[in-house]
Amino acid sequence: MMEQVKAPRRRGIFAGLRHSARALLSGAACAAALVALPGAASSETLGQALADAYRNSGLLEQNRLLLKATDEDAAGALAALRPVLAWSANASSDYNDATGVTTNGLGAGLSVSYTLFDFGKGQLGLDIAKETVLVTRQQLLAIEQQVLLRAVTAYMEVRRALQTVQLRRANVRLLSEEMRAAKDRFEVGEVTRTDVSQAEAALAGARSGLTAAQGALIQAQLEYEAAVGHKPGDLAPPARLGRVPGQVSEAVNIGLQTHPSMNAARRQVTVAELRMRQADLQVAPDIDLSASVSISRNVDNDFTTNNRSIGLGASGPIYSGGAIASARRQAVLNRDAQLANLRVVSTDVTQNVGNAFSGVQIARAASVAGEEQVRAAEVAFEGVREEANLGSRTTLDVLTQEQALLDARVDYLSSQVDEVLSRYSLLSTMGLLTAENLGLNVEIYDPAAYYNMVKDAPAGISAQGRKLDSVLRRIGKE
Repeated sequence: MMEQVKAPRRRGIFAGLRHSARALLSGAACAAALVALPGAASSETLGQALADAYRNSGLLEQNRLLLKATDEDAAGALAALRPVLAWSANASSDYNDATGVTTNGLGAGLSVSYTLFDFGKGQLGLDIAKETVLVTRQQLLAIEQQVLLRAVTAYMEVRRALQTVQLRRANVRLLSEEMRAAKDRFEVGEVTRTDVSQAEAALAGARSGLTAAQGALIQAQLEYEAAVGHKPGDLAPPARLGRVPGQVSEAVNIGLQTHPSMNAARRQVTVAELRMRQADLQVAPDIDLSASVSISRNVDNDFTTNNRSIGLGASGPIYSGGAIASARRQAVLNRDAQLANLRVVSTDVTQNVGNAFSGVQIARAASVAGEEQVRAAEVAFEGVREEANLGSRTTLDVLTQEQALLDARVDYLSSQVDEVLSRYSLLSTMGLLTAENLGLNVEIYDPAAYYNMVKDAPAGISAQGRKLDSVLRRIGKE
């Protein structure tokens, strides 16, 4: 009679566990497939997240304003080449102690000054300002890449964390079934208290892992909000991976040609060379033209005096205590430092591209191996279960294989996420991770727009000057 009672109970227990295991396997497969399959129409795509990060980034806005401020340096350098017109006015009262007479007067005047010839020093200043604008534009592109790469990382990390939570939650459900089955078998004398304790320990560990995964998900969501500008919704899998070259040499060549750090370093060498030429001209004289007209009136007797003057002058240093020679040496050293910096940046870009390209290959290989590992672990898990039904495997064997399967799924999930991240990291090291290159559905910021408005150094009272004031007021309100 005892055998007749035990047999049905045992079949019912393992039948329920087999059903739970199949559900877990199916759910894990669906979770893994989320990385590769298109998302639902209502889901937020990676492209939308990148566009939002581009629009909402305070760091980008800050550096765009810094670029505008640098544009104004070019306007100021151009203004230094133009004549300067100034006015003056005065009122005076003079008392003579000897005569006891007080004389009251009024005066006004206009003056103009203009550097006729400075041997190119002013033009070099303008050229330096223009090159500095180009340097700042490249630095803005580098910031844009940082913002977009951070958004990609935040997007994929939320997906990684969410799917890890799903896997661990399913694992907790399965281990709960394991523990209940172990208790039922213990009650009928099929297993010992040790088997029950092993199942309880495994369930406690799974719950701890689930709690940790939920905490990681909260952190990933907070990072997403900081990087993109809003809380994450239903994030769709990437519809397409970042397109990368097939050969590392091709990727390196692209990086050396297009990376903003390389372009900025080249421009900085040009600026240093211009400053060196400017330092050479500090000993050259300036030839200035000046003219003035003034009128003064004695209020007491209405006597009026008109004065007019025009002058041509030349000036230049004879001895400056060694300051000019020091400035010349400093300019040469700065030029050499920028050349060295260009070599350093070139080496860094080459190394970073090579590392990123290798990372893509490693991540892809890990993803392929991870898929095979999950398949094999699933087969092994089912086999151990069936052997446990026949009594040739212990509860510990089943729990160990269950943990191995969970680890394989988590590793596979991470390898898929890492493959996406590695591709976008490679694009970043090549200088191609920009809104324009990615074709984001967003209005691309034009770094030359403000420069074109101020490059002629319009006066504040001109129509262009008033337009610029209106632009600045709008920026301040934003």
